[in-house]
Amino acid sequence: MSAEAAVQVEGLHRSFGAVKAVDGISFRIERGSVTGFIGANGAGKTTTMRILATLDKPDLGAVQISGIDALGFPNRVRARIGWMPDNYGTYKDMTVFDYLDFFARAYGLRGAERRARVREVMDFTDLATIADREIDKLSKGMGQRLCLGRTLLHDPDFLIMDEPAAGLDPKARIEFKNLVAQLKQWGKTLLISSHILSELGEMCDSLLFIDGGRIVHHGTSDSLLQHHTGGVIYRVTLLGDPAPLHRLVESNPDLALIERLSDGVRIRVPDHDPAGAADLLRVLVLDGLRITGFEREERRLEEAFVEIVKRGSATPPPLP
Repeated sequence: MSAEAAVQVEGLHRSFGAVKAVDGISFRIERGSVTGFIGANGAGKTTTMRILATLDKPDLGAVQISGIDALGFPNRVRARIGWMPDNYGTYKDMTVFDYLDFFARAYGLRGAERRARVREVMDFTDLATIADREIDKLSKGMGQRLCLGRTLLHDPDFLIMDEPAAGLDPKARIEFKNLVAQLKQWGKTLLISSHILSELGEMCDSLLFIDGGRIVHHGTSDSLLQHHTGGVIYRVTLLGDPAPLHRLVESNPDLALIERLSDGVRIRVPDHDPAGAADLLRVLVLDGLRITGFEREERRLEEAFVEIVKRGSATPPPLP
């Protein structure tokens, strides 16, 4: 195994009875990068993250974090990782400062060093002004920042975040993305799971897709769209009943109906034919349809992921 990567996983297997949660996955995460980890419920995502966090052991395989054998020396690895679960525990009768101070003690920080580190973390997560507020009075966004602060107390190299933006309002999501950007500037390596693919595409250097316990794609969002969305998607709208448009699209073997709309359709046009979209628009107009909109859409990560799963692709394209 190479010690150069922040994380390197080889041949990881984990079963629970007859259920194979992780089925021989291998991947590496570069130092200082932000990787999005995507998968449906039951795909093996959380099991993999728990193994990386040394909270579970695989049946077979190897894991290195910062060049350390995570399975052979879990305590050494724990000093270098920060685990932010999707459902974190808090002591609701404690204040923000007391909570962070408690965990700083648990991490072995003492005296002035501990107090200074707690203040640094509160400043970074924008919790300093509410240091004396009780935890049960925090909003969801503040609670997530508190959990992130706890994760950062011992200054880990590698952060594992399971659905950190779940349930956050738009303002809190923006604040979280800004925190991720700052952590990356500091050289931290992050693995972030989420169901919101569009946000991960914006903040991550690469995306790691898992389905049925297997890695089905590892690369940038651009490489995902390039390899797994054969065609260009257009949104077509019209005046009047859209049923004739639906029928026309369904009868054309060169077109793929993506979605029926109340005022039109979303369709995929083959990208190997530059004139395909222009010819389609001409046919629609000549057919008497009163077209009001014919707009090319940006490809959606969610749709690309669905296509990957449907195709059952097990050979990820190389990282750029």
